[in-house]
Amino acid sequence: MPSAVPPHAPPAPEPATPAKARGTPTAPTNSVGPLTPHLYAPDAVRPLRAKEHFLSADTLVELHEHPWPQLTFSTRGVIRLSTQDGSYIVPPSRALWVPANMPHSITLIEDAELRTVYLHAWIAPTWEKCEVLEISPLLRALMLALDTTPDGLPPADPHAPQRERMIAPLLVDEVERATQIRIDVPLPSDKRLRQLCETLLRNPADRATLAERAAAIGASERTVARLFRDQLGMSWQQWRQQAVMAHALPLLARGMAVSQVASASGYATDSAFCAMFKAATGRSPTSFQHRKRPATL
Repeated sequence: MPSAVPPHAPPAPEPATPAKARGTPTAPTNSVGPLTPHLYAPDAVRPLRAKEHFLSADTLVELHEHPWPQLTFSTRGVIRLSTQDGSYIVPPSRALWVPANMPHSITLIEDAELRTVYLHAWIAPTWEKCEVLEISPLLRALMLALDTTPDGLPPADPHAPQRERMIAPLLVDEVERATQIRIDVPLPSDKRLRQLCETLLRNPADRATLAERAAAIGASERTVARLFRDQLGMSWQQWRQQAVMAHALPLLARGMAVSQVASASGYATDSAFCAMFKAATGRSPTSFQHRKRPATL
């Protein structure tokens, strides 16, 4: 994490509260409140409000909601945002659109600089569900240009309200033009099945069988298999593949070796992981890796 806090840093997160026991050592080790969204409420004068927080890995930002939509992204580090209906992996190359009044929580997979842009309802897209967006260079520049001073302190830039009003229409247009990426992982409403799913999402490297996972939630393997079909319309194997893909793609995009991604995704061998990956996407894992181009004179 950076050694210095930026000028006019936002207030510290709300007092931490103990994370609820989940029966697994992979649960987040630190739980914090909703990071003071009330100090960044957008309005007609300031239709865009931005905030930033530096948070460590295994931090959980507890479930909360607010009456305005938001864009969530990180300038470094991978995060996972969860709603009632699904879980979304968000690497630095992407942003997540969250509609107004949608309860959500955030888990830090890595140390991250978490950024949020709140939008006034009258300028925002009318999307009713979460959308994962590819961040263009222009969209990133616009989001990073916004002042992050909370209410109660003078803006770092005295012209911040005027700049926000000028940036707003271009930022919204860029959001609406952004490529939408379908990598969400659906989550069930059944409490026991949701516990099983969230345990795997917290630790995709765990190679426990479905029978072992079912026993951990006090159910039979047959019951869990039926719940997957009834609640999510897919088999356990299909859901696990979708969860693994959502976990693996951001790691590959950051250039992590395929062998490391395979191990982190719960596969005993690289070949098994590559076979699953190619069956799901039609491409090899290496085709999704971002490599640095050689410098040219």
